[in-house]
Amino acid sequence: MDTTPPFIEIDNVSFGYDPRRLILKDVSLKFPRGKVTAILGGSGCGKTTLLRLIGGVHACTRGRVVFDGEVVNTRDKAQLFRLRRRLGMLFQFGALFTDLSVFDNVAFPLREHTALPEAMVRDIVLMKLNAVGLRGAAALRISEVSGGMARRIALARAIVLDPELIMYDEPFAGLDLISMGVAAKLIRTLNDVTGATTLLVSHDVPQCMAISDYVVLLATQGRIVAQGTPAELMASTDPETRQFVRGEPDGPVKFHYPAPEIAADFGLGAR
Repeated sequence: MDTTPPFIEIDNVSFGYDPRRLILKDVSLKFPRGKVTAILGGSGCGKTTLLRLIGGVHACTRGRVVFDGEVVNTRDKAQLFRLRRRLGMLFQFGALFTDLSVFDNVAFPLREHTALPEAMVRDIVLMKLNAVGLRGAAALRISEVSGGMARRIALARAIVLDPELIMYDEPFAGLDLISMGVAAKLIRTLNDVTGATTLLVSHDVPQCMAISDYVVLLATQGRIVAQGTPAELMASTDPETRQFVRGEPDGPVKFHYPAPEIAADFGLGAR
């Protein structure tokens, strides 16, 4: 039995942007150090919210988030600065600065968080761009690159400080099949080469199953439907798990959001 403490722990966490409506309710998860863990689930189940809580963007309504043995306290600005120095975040749409060059986008965290001389900044930025295959694009403007290239530039920026934790929010969204494959291979390679811990939020089941060590499947309010290795989830006989990983339209997850009988909305009573 593995007794290694988890790198990230979600301990009985509840959270809602509106106190009357919880997005996450009593969620407990543990993410192992040095592994790629995919967090799958339908829209609105709280996947991205989990990443925001880990990054200290929001405070838990109840429960706690533990980062490498340290409880995340959103009121402790010094702690947040120190912890965020240890993580990299790839946002869903890249969040690149459109008025900066590719080089300056990747250099931004180094210039903000370190006092390195510009010559060293240059070497590090070019090395990270080379890792994602875009060293030759350093001088380009963001408006001159494709969507797939922009996602790789954002990845270079996310890893420029050599983070111990890398979090990806929908890294495959809007990409063609080739770009998607390139992105998936990069995520796996960077995890293996750097020894970082990777959390990957996505709807893309095939890509996540191909590169992940562990998979967590969430439903509404962060309810854990299943968790385990990709092979275990793909072989699951649980109807809800099977429906999601196989993309079946019919099953426990319904198309319609809960609503009263349609006759009631039109003022029609029983006849």
